[in-house]
Amino acid sequence: MRQIILDTETTGLNARTGDRIIEIGCVELVNRRLTGNNLHFYVNPERDSDPGALAVHGLTTEFLSDKPKFAEVADEILDFIRDADIIIHNAPFDIGFLDAELAQLGKPGFKEHCGEVIDTLVQAKQIFPGKRNSLDALCDRFGISNAHRTLHGALLDSELLAEVYLAMTRGQESLVIDMLGEHAAPGAAAAPRVQLESIDLPVIMASDEEVAEHNGVLDGLDKAIKGTSVWRTEPAPAEANLADAQNA
Repeated sequence: MRQIILDTETTGLNARTGDRIIEIGCVELVNRRLTGNNLHFYVNPERDSDPGALAVHGLTTEFLSDKPKFAEVADEILDFIRDADIIIHNAPFDIGFLDAELAQLGKPGFKEHCGEVIDTLVQAKQIFPGKRNSLDALCDRFGISNAHRTLHGALLDSELLAEVYLAMTRGQESLVIDMLGEHAAPGAAAAPRVQLESIDLPVIMASDEEVAEHNGVLDGLDKAIKGTSVWRTEPAPAEANLADAQNA
């Protein structure tokens, strides 16, 4: 499963009135793991940034003047994202700008080149209704350091969003295994089901280091929900079985 976390910086807020993309950053995930195979461009928009936008990203007209135009990097961007699922925070904003840039080149809209578009802002609002769900707020909620984010940057924001997305969707790792099974080679024989209840399986206790790592994950969950996670309020299966045996 290939996913691309994508972010853009722009000269302003409205692509319909001529604002342009000035930076694009893409971070690759394969089976929910960062690969380091990222894509990043500064882009010459052939116009000045609005003062408000310039204060956010700090990319001056002078700095961008010798950078490639969008037309020069469009094919490389489309090749990189082709058929991958795309993860964006507030997707309509970035997609609107990408569609406007592609339309100027006579190319189909952005969604025609990729798989599903996943909007993490929509996801966050569903998980944390009524709360602030900006990227900064989510970094704080999940304990992800963004101290180095003094200005917005497309690649930096994509890297932070990748961490937020993985934290926010923790527990989906098993789905990856299921999906890989769905894409097995045609005609491949199904693996036989093993009747585990008929096997006397040894019980291997977690080491102190593994317990500490497990508790670290629970600490992160507690911080994310600002409370106590269900895994700390319910006994572990092994503990419950031991208690039942003692009370029998």
